[in-house]
Order: sequence, then C-alpha cells, then structure tokens
Amino acid sequence: MPTLKIPISVLVVIYKPNRDVLLIERADRASFWQSVTGSLDAPDEDLALAAAREVFEETGIAVDQLPTGALQNMHHQIEYEIYPEWRFRYAPGVTRNTEHWFALQVPDDTGVTLAPREHVAYEWLPFEDAAKKCFSPSNGEAILKLFSAS
Repeated sequence: MPTLKIPISVLVVIYKPNRDVLLIERADRASFWQSVTGSLDAPDEDLALAAAREVFEETGIAVDQLPTGALQNMHHQIEYEIYPEWRFRYAPGVTRNTEHWFALQVPDDTGVTLAPREHVAYEWLPFEDAAKKCFSPSNGEAILKLFSAS
C-alpha cells in the first residue's frame, strides 16, 4: 500500500535571469501545466530541503550545485482544497493542503531532465505567459507575485 501524502507541500517557481519561467506538463493529466510541486516526506521536513528535493526529482536540477541563495523562500503560503480525484492519496477526511511558495533562479544554460512517470514535457516561457498557462490559478499567482516584487 502506498504511503499517504502529507497535506503540506511546496511550489517552486524556477526561472532564468531573463524572467523566463519553467513549466512542466503532468503525465497523469494532459495540458495540466505547472511549476514544480510536491508534498513533504515527513511532517517536520524542512521546507527548503523539500523544495530542493522536489526540484531535483522533477527536473534533475540540483539546487546544491547552484549559487548560494538561488533558492528563495517567498514567505507566502496558501491553503487550497485538494481535487476530489486526488484525495485518495491522503488520510481519510483530509480535504485541504497548505502550500509554501519558493523561487529558484537558474543559469540560462540549465538543462531539464523530467521524471517520465510524473511529467511529459517542459517549456520555458516569459513569466506573464507562464502565469496564464498554469492550470492552477494559485500557481499563476505565485509567478506574478515573484516578478511583481522585483
């Protein structure tokens, strides 16, 4: 039996110096474009470590190989309702998830290696276009928030 997911997650907006944002398309839902996301592995897992782990698992980008400070905690969190079709992954009765936002600046020549069971395609898009293409409105909001602050 698979381990139940913890209803605390991270969302990581990965971007280049020119403000292009990486979006990845889910394998289990066609045309569902998003930033890197993932649940904590343990209730006490450090949020930044969870963000770095998810980035590596989903894109092959090793945060520890990037300059110090490349991964930034946006100090913003949202709570949202878990889609009914995905609630089976959580303990019975869990319907809401708390998501913590991060940003990761990568060099222009950064390569992406997708986890094929999770994602089937990726694109680098100008941040405004990326925000519009996200399936999740809050993912789009995270992208816009990142660039409204700079």
